[in-house]
Formats: sequence, C-alpha cells, structure tokens
Amino acid sequence: MDRSTNSINHAPGGLDQLDALLQHRARLGTMVLLSAIDEITFSTLRGLLKETDGNLGAQLRKLEEAEYIAVKKEFQDRKPVSWYSLTPVGRRALKRHLAAMETVVRSAGV
Repeated sequence: MDRSTNSINHAPGGLDQLDALLQHRARLGTMVLLSAIDEITFSTLRGLLKETDGNLGAQLRKLEEAEYIAVKKEFQDRKPVSWYSLTPVGRRALKRHLAAMETVVRSAGV
C-alpha cells in the first residue's frame, strides 16, 4: 500500500504558479532587492548576493531578456558602471511569484 496517497491526492497549492525564472537564488535576490529601491549597481548586487561576476552577469541577462529588469550603462571616473532597475513587468512577476510562494508555505503541513 502506498501511504503517500492516503493523505495527499494533489500537489500543494501554488506550486504551478511559481515563476521558474525566479526560482534561482541570484535572480530572486536581485528582484527582491530591486523591489525596495529605484536602482542598484552591478557591484553592489554582486556584494549583497555574494555571487561571482560571471554567474551574476548570466543571471541578470536572463532577467533582462524576460524584461523583468532594465539596465542603464554609464561611465563614472572613466569606469563603466551598470545600473539595474525593476520594470513594471518584473514587479508584477515578483508579486505573482511571492503570492504563489505564500500559498505553498500555507499548504505545508509543518
């Protein structure tokens, strides 16, 4: 007898509504940080998220391609600086993802 089917007949609510793009730590962290401020530099993000340049760059590119974030590049003291901000599309996606996470947490039997 399969005891797992006796008490659970379906997947926890909210799992199907999680945004696959936001299930990566660096991408979710970036989105959460940007939701509280107007913009942030690459180097600040890298330090806060404790990511390597290469990994963070790849994750930010995925968020850019999904139009969840926007980037503005400029020079400060002859050095390139990239500023990232959350787009309206990204803000809506983050709200949906966090609401789905809340549903998942509430459905957990712990």
